[in-house]
Amino acid sequence: MGRALGVRRVVLMSTAGATADPLAALGALPGVADSVESVRKSVDRVYGHRIMRRRSNAITSEAALRGARGSAALAGADWALEEVRRRTDFSGDDEARNVGAALRLTAEAGQLLSIWRQSPLRVLARLHLVAAADKADQVGRPRQEGEPVDEPLVGLPLPSAAEAHGRLEGLAELIIAGGSAPALVTAAVVHGELLALRPFTSHNGLIARTAERIVLIGSGLDPKSVCPAEVGHAELGREAYLEALDGYVSGTPEGMAAWIAHCGRAVGLGARESTAVCEALQRGAA
Repeated sequence: MGRALGVRRVVLMSTAGATADPLAALGALPGVADSVESVRKSVDRVYGHRIMRRRSNAITSEAALRGARGSAALAGADWALEEVRRRTDFSGDDEARNVGAALRLTAEAGQLLSIWRQSPLRVLARLHLVAAADKADQVGRPRQEGEPVDEPLVGLPLPSAAEAHGRLEGLAELIIAGGSAPALVTAAVVHGELLALRPFTSHNGLIARTAERIVLIGSGLDPKSVCPAEVGHAELGREAYLEALDGYVSGTPEGMAAWIAHCGRAVGLGARESTAVCEALQRGAA
């Protein structure tokens, strides 16, 4: 319980009146400014590539595919990119359904930007509906007391439904209020809090990574969605992902900074991936 309370103090600080912009305070943690600057440089390199001026839609589409593949890999469906590209039926086993859910969520993310800042809880419910369309009565709403959560790759203690609901409301208030926090910081907190809470009965990891994507796009850091953090998270590996998440859940300044830095490295690797795609397209056009 102490670990969960540590996160609550950080994320829900505004409701206690401690500061008007608690997420901005996270930007002052040691090393976070360096992560923010590194991400900005990586993103600028992609957007400055001459292929982006002519074929940005192609880069966006490829980034979406690769991001979905990376997110599905972290959910236990580590398919080769060409297999994801080739397949049309994702209704088979659990792995296929996870890949299909990741693809649907990535496609949906860009449609929800205008709603996110006004009603993030509505967006999260929509994401769960899209991801878990086969779950009938459990989709599109936070879990209730006693309902099991199917998230086997995240072994952290599960907050009660009441605690999850309260913290989710607090997170939504922070998003709606806005603030001066760098996009990376906000995206990392949204991602980490959703993984810590696991507010839905399934697909929480996929939803958390999609929410991170939405923040990065909507903030203006990556408006064309060409720097898929999911690619970087997958490349860094599940062990490093869960270790960094453990730091977030600890609620300590060091743990929070380490999680934000991990998310920054993931965005940087996603940017590198799209830069490589730009280079490949340029060679093909030459």
